[in-house]
Amino acid sequence: MRIHVATDHAGLEFSQQLQQHLRDRGFEVIDHGPEQYDALDDYPSFCINAAVGVARDERDGVEALGVVFGGSGNGEQMAANKVEGIRAALVWNESTAQLAREHNNANVISIGARQHEVADAIRFIDLFIDTPFTGDERHVRRIGQLGEYERTGEIAGKQVDEL
Repeated sequence: MRIHVATDHAGLEFSQQLQQHLRDRGFEVIDHGPEQYDALDDYPSFCINAAVGVARDERDGVEALGVVFGGSGNGEQMAANKVEGIRAALVWNESTAQLAREHNNANVISIGARQHEVADAIRFIDLFIDTPFTGDERHVRRIGQLGEYERTGEIAGKQVDEL
């Protein structure tokens, strides 16, 4: 499996430690940056590139997931979710890591580097990777509705308010 990783300056140390952990587990790791610490870096491009990598791999039949880091993880999750086909979940404990996969078939997770110890983040990531999607009909239906809205701006049979 291929794991796409991105961060901002606040998560750089996390990212480096995580990447080694993932390589030790036998995963192919693609680092989307940054390469060095810069307190003024702009995380959207790093996180969007990681999400694009996941979406492209999925389209091409390559098994892939993504992990993005930031101070809180919020902005990084928002950036990743701008990419069509990405379901990025903010993870802050074991339960949210597992449920992101089981119920939402999340393909990217975001973790706040200033919110957790590295060991906790690694545990969350391992749970995320190791937890399969249940494939329950209700979850498949809901994910399908999200994808339909993402592509068309509509959900068949459902009223969606206009902006």
